[in-house]
Amino acid sequence: MDMALRDRFIELWAKHFDKAELPICLFYSDDQAYAALLRPVKGHVCMIGQLAAVRRGEDIAFTDGTIGCPGGRRYLGFSDELMPGFEHFLSCGIPGKLEGERYKKSPELVQEFMQGAPFLRAPGKYAVFKRWDRLSAADRPETAVFFAPPDVLSGLFTLAGYADRRRESVICPFGAGCAAIAQYPCLEARSPEPRAVLGMFDVSARPSVPERTLSFAVPMALLARMAGDMEESFLITASWAKVRARIAES
Repeated sequence: MDMALRDRFIELWAKHFDKAELPICLFYSDDQAYAALLRPVKGHVCMIGQLAAVRRGEDIAFTDGTIGCPGGRRYLGFSDELMPGFEHFLSCGIPGKLEGERYKKSPELVQEFMQGAPFLRAPGKYAVFKRWDRLSAADRPETAVFFAPPDVLSGLFTLAGYADRRRESVICPFGAGCAAIAQYPCLEARSPEPRAVLGMFDVSARPSVPERTLSFAVPMALLARMAGDMEESFLITASWAKVRARIAES
């Protein structure tokens, strides 16, 4: 991690976003030292809920055996398998056998949706999450994930598009909460023109975050550009000052 960037962003974030929550970062590693950060789980546990500790300042690592749901394993890139009957699980279920989430209208629609679905293959044994201010020079974050309310999101959204010619510098693909903070942004990080990813609309994951909170995941190359643009962007205008004051009050 570029420590000058880390420290400069902390300074700029406090200046323009007051006391809004710093992002958490994701990176992968084969370093056995990260095994000390693993947290064994029992039964079904939503990965998003486990990240609450990272937002508080604890470092956590995951590997295939310490993720409490198949979605987390898939979207962190540790498995490309889908649960049996996934097309029914995501849609109407199977009466008497499987309760459906009803996020898609029919099993056939799910099958069509999953054709050509992207897959992230974990580039390391451990998926490590650290809060931005806890990153070290040895860390190589791929993405930064903000958990934020609407006013903060408005600033991030606008800043992501500040130096972008495209209309869609931010995408919002359908997917699980863990797909929005891991799979999609990590895939964007491998793109020559990465986009930010707005997420946490997954109804199943919503109880694991505060009620007025969504996620905004930013590939590191894009975040570095956003940080460099802060001091000349809308963040120095009177319009943003009104929003910043409300962020400070909340």
